[in-house]
Amino acid sequence: MSIWELTLAFVVVVLMLVALLANVLVLLCFLYSADIRKQVPGLFILNLTFCNLLMTVSSMPLTLAGIIYKSQPGGDQICHAVGFLETFLTTNSMLSMAALSIDRWIAVVFPLSYHSKMRYRDAALILSYTWLHSMSFPIVAASLSWVGFHHLYASCTLYNKRPEDRTQFVIFTGVFHALSFLLSLIILCFTYLKVLKVARFHCKRIDVITMQTLVLLVDIHPSVRERCLEEQKRRRQRATKKISTFIGTFILCFAPYVITRLVELSSVVHINSHWGIISKCLAYSKAVSDPFVYSLLRHQYKKTWKDIINKILKRSSINSSALTSESHNQNISQLNE
Repeated sequence: MSIWELTLAFVVVVLMLVALLANVLVLLCFLYSADIRKQVPGLFILNLTFCNLLMTVSSMPLTLAGIIYKSQPGGDQICHAVGFLETFLTTNSMLSMAALSIDRWIAVVFPLSYHSKMRYRDAALILSYTWLHSMSFPIVAASLSWVGFHHLYASCTLYNKRPEDRTQFVIFTGVFHALSFLLSLIILCFTYLKVLKVARFHCKRIDVITMQTLVLLVDIHPSVRERCLEEQKRRRQRATKKISTFIGTFILCFAPYVITRLVELSSVVHINSHWGIISKCLAYSKAVSDPFVYSLLRHQYKKTWKDIINKILKRSSINSSALTSESHNQNISQLNE
């Protein structure tokens, strides 16, 4: 193996470990906290976590084996099944992110009617659509034998081996990415930009009230005034940073892979195999970033996983102290004997 292949294999291993740990932690938080389970967005996050975990334990190991052995890992049936799953899970995760953005849009833009517009039943209907939408493309691809091991990406994915099906496969690939990546990106941009507009409007109102208060409070200490102005600045930047993270990670992780898949359809442009694997690793990195972007860095999840860790440490501390006390009593009894 060359240094490039060793580096790419190491990157895939790191992505697998971090994605597995982070998504399992999100799942534990969901199971531990009743408050998280009561919230409607928790269903979308649970579905996204489910997709990320399946991607981590199915597609990533075969890509790692493909990089190491430079050939199809396992038999055709295993590769076809993993390629089917990879197509389904990628589409499902994209649509889950779009569903989360719709939920935030309704919550921020229509706060008074949120609970009537986004109930558990509505969330279940949205998830049902995402599953049906995501399942349709891999079913078509599998029925037309367009799933297999692709050496450019060292993974089992959409792949057409028959030259006579080239036109149909080009149309299918274009429609697939338009109704998965592009559709999700349009929804993300539309909803989050609406959310940003409302957030900036509220920030302006708060800023006006803050400035009026500072003007009225003549005897206020300069340090307090400075802190208020700094908080104003942070408040304006907070919403922009969050929304930039949501949209930015989606584009950064998926766009290189999708563009490479589309460019690959042209026989004019030659794509380096190292770049193909790198673009695939970027797509896999979404399974790593999603737990932090949507869950673990939020206050409620932070509190929950800290409670879980404290509970585990407290239990182990109690057990260790009990064992120490027991061994101490045994030592005393042996001395008495």
